[in-house]
Amino acid sequence: MKITYIHHSAFLVELKTVALLFDYTEGTLPKINDKMPLLVFASHRHGDHFSEKIFGLMKEHEKTRYILSDDISKGRLPAELSSEAVFMKPGEKTGFCIFKEGLSGPVSGDKKGEVKIFTLRSTDEGVAFLVKAEERVIYHGGDLNNWRWEGEPDDWNDRMAQQYSVEVDKLDGMDIDAAFLPLDPRQEKAFCLGFDEFMRKTRVNHVFPMHFWGDFSVIGRLKDLEISAPYRERIVNIREDGECFEIGQEINSYGK
Repeated sequence: MKITYIHHSAFLVELKTVALLFDYTEGTLPKINDKMPLLVFASHRHGDHFSEKIFGLMKEHEKTRYILSDDISKGRLPAELSSEAVFMKPGEKTGFCIFKEGLSGPVSGDKKGEVKIFTLRSTDEGVAFLVKAEERVIYHGGDLNNWRWEGEPDDWNDRMAQQYSVEVDKLDGMDIDAAFLPLDPRQEKAFCLGFDEFMRKTRVNHVFPMHFWGDFSVIGRLKDLEISAPYRERIVNIREDGECFEIGQEINSYGK
């Protein structure tokens, strides 16, 4: 499995039979094998997670399908792509079967499909995605996080924490190969609350911080904290946009 960090919360995951692109808005996209189906995800409508430029990918890569949070207006989808997109609400399932010609579906999440997609409810807008493909499990959190902010009333922050815990608890007992989680320095002292809870409650092999607004140093800050000791070695140290990582038994990184 090859993972490329593109920018902000955007990642490209390349498996043997399918590629997955999450929350792409800007940055340089790697060349994607045009013989491989491409699933493009957008977790919600915020401008740092969704851009209409993703619809142009169909011109370069005809085996493209879109999985969009249902808070994104259907009016933003070009009419000619209406049959190529699925809008998902929190708590829904869908799936696709992979053929040489491309993707068939969507099919019901209860049927056997080579790509299965589940959504969780974000604590902000839209959804988080859990994707199962080729015996791999990939999680993209979108804006699902414990958004605790200085200046907000205590009861607001407490409700946020409770809502986040409810969603994370749904992943109890699940093995996740790669997770993309918000680690936002704007939260100041609370910057790692959601990240830490997720890692303590789930079984994740490799976790990629995201949503850090270009401040790569926040990754080192978390690794230096005592609380990260139980999972520190599983945090991927992203150093630049465009960095690639090969995940097998171990993880290897290389530049653009």
